[in-house]
Amino acid sequence: MSTYSLELKDVRKSFGKSEIIRGTTLRVPKGERFAVIGPNG
Repeated sequence: MSTYSLELKDVRKSFGKSEIIRGTTLRVPKGERFAVIGPNG
């Protein structure tokens, strides 16, 4: 059983030929909070 409330493995994102996220892994343990905030809030 996982101890993470969220786990993303080997995430990739491209816009056209531009790869902006390359093999990123993110783990958020249970009971913790995580936010991604950018220019749009």
